Amino acid sequence: MEKQITSILKVLALAERLKFELRHSYTSSGRQESVAEHTWRMSLMAVLIEPLLKQKVDTARLLKMIILHDLVEAEATDISALNVLRNPEIRLDKVERERKAIENLRLALQETNGQEVYDLFYEFEEKETYESKVANALDKLEVQLQHNHADFSTWEEIEYDMSYMMDKYVLFDTTLFELKTQIENEATKKMQSNGIDTEIVKQRVLGSTK
Repeated sequence: MEKQITSILKVLALAERLKFELRHSYTSSGRQESVAEHTWRMSLMAVLIEPLLKQKVDTARLLKMIILHDLVEAEATDISALNVLRNPEIRLDKVERERKAIENLRLALQETNGQEVYDLFYEFEEKETYESKVANALDKLEVQLQHNHADFSTWEEIEYDMSYMMDKYVLFDTTLFELKTQIENEATKKMQSNGIDTEIVKQRVLGSTK
């Protein structure tokens, strides 16, 4: 028991880094958000949306998946989706760094639930189970929601397009699609109020997905 608790405390010390590992997104107060803050609100979204989902979900499994997935960033650091879009080669480095990090977590927790942590990470990545699809959808939706809450001066032009790229993550569930629609509508209003022609943005996105 002593050895197991010691290993857990070491992982918790590692996880503390997520409180100051910053993401690209900004809060409404004007500072960058941390990975821990993103994960917390994803978890809250899951709890609040769970009763409305069209298929029964294993809530405990869903929450574990959400809470554990970004834990690798305590070691691998956060790599912005914007940077990956600009330079797809970065994805290979991201995958390798996260592979090493999740292997290290499995090893660190080998006498407790290291294998479960490992399996849940890859379940999220593979997006084949209902819970993993919900988790991935909430991941993307929380990002856009945070952009909506941030001052428009923090938006990059590529993020105008990304506001209309969430459909593929939510088409499997009508509740998530409605959540996406309302978040997308908020983004549209924010852009329009700042002089952006959103019809041009939508046409650009439509053209890039054909």
